[in-house]
Order: sequence, then structure tokens, then C-alpha cells
Amino acid sequence: MIIAPSILSADFSKLQSEIEEVESFGAHWLHVDVMDGHFVPNMTIGPVVVSSIRPKTKSILDCHLMVNEPAKMIPWFLRAGADVITFHLEAVENVTGHLQMIRESGKKAGVSIKPATPVRSLEPFLGDLDLVLVMSVEPGFGGQGFMQESLEKVKWLAEMKRTKGHSFLIEIDGGINPVTAKACRAAGVEVFVAGSSIFGAKDRKKAWEELEAVIR
Repeated sequence: MIIAPSILSADFSKLQSEIEEVESFGAHWLHVDVMDGHFVPNMTIGPVVVSSIRPKTKSILDCHLMVNEPAKMIPWFLRAGADVITFHLEAVENVTGHLQMIRESGKKAGVSIKPATPVRSLEPFLGDLDLVLVMSVEPGFGGQGFMQESLEKVKWLAEMKRTKGHSFLIEIDGGINPVTAKACRAAGVEVFVAGSSIFGAKDRKKAWEELEAVIR
């Protein structure tokens, strides 16, 4: 099981030390929330940030593109040093073409879905995915409450892996804490994106250990 701290919740005035702190707890994935102010009503991290932290960490940089026209941005993030690039199903028409663009570069490709999007919309593409990201909050802002209905999507994805032999990782993002993570783990989640529950905790190491304890 993987915990992927979301650097959106970190203190950007000391981003390197924030990353080093969670890596000292055992993090080897970092989740990078990319928002363009159009697909979601917020703007966050661009490829310049990714390229600046790439030489400073050996962690997997898991870039989640919450953007319109991801085909324009995928090459930027590939050059910046992303290891995993996930785009939204709702933002594209040619899913296969976007996946090929990422995978031909030797990087991992994922697709994410918003809470209102039926998970079965992903079925035609499951064999080509390295990761499926289920949003358990509305994308765009950190610190939201977990949507319980996302667990049914996770269960369906886990069943598709079991019965069809797919190898994609199931990732969840939004409202993850020790209580919600335990339910997610039981449903089949393998990658847990955690932002404010770690970076916003008074005792971050304790918060990490409590989250880790329920997903192992």
C-alpha cells in the first residue's frame, strides 16, 4: 500500500524541507495536484515546480492534471520529470491517444474520474491503464469531506482487476484520514493521496503512522 502526500497542502515557502520531512516518514510517492483555473475553479502547480523538485527527490512524482486540453500540458510535465501522469476522463475525447502519448515516453499513465462520473465509463480503457484515480471529493480544493459513494467505484474496480486480470493501481484522493482510509483499504484502494491530514497535522509523524497503521 502506498501513501502519496499531496504537496498542495505543504508550505510552498519551504517545499524542499516539507518533502524531505514526509520522505523521512517513509513516503516514496508525492502527489502533485495540477489545476488550470478552467477545468476546476482554482490554479495551482505548473511544470516549473515539478522540474525544480525533480533533482531534489527520488520519490515518484504522481502528477494529477485537473485541466482542460491535457494534451497540451502532458509534454510539459513529461519534460519536467513526472513519473506518473493522470488526466481526467471528463476532459478528453480521445482517451487512447492521451494514454499513448504518456506511455510512449516510458512513463505511467492514469485516468481520473469526478464523483458524478460513472465508473463503468472507464471499462473500455482498463487494460491500457497503469492507474485509476477515484476522486472522493469534488476536484479543485483541498480539505473537503470524504464522499462515501466513492467506495462503490473502488469495489467495482477491484472486482475488474480480480476477474479480468488488469494490473492498474487503484488510487483515491480526497478526505483521506485514518477513518476513511480503513474503509478505502477494505474496498480495494492501493494508493492513498493524503494532503491536509498529514501536512495540516500538529504532529505529522504521528498522523503518518496512524494512517499507515490502518492500510497495512
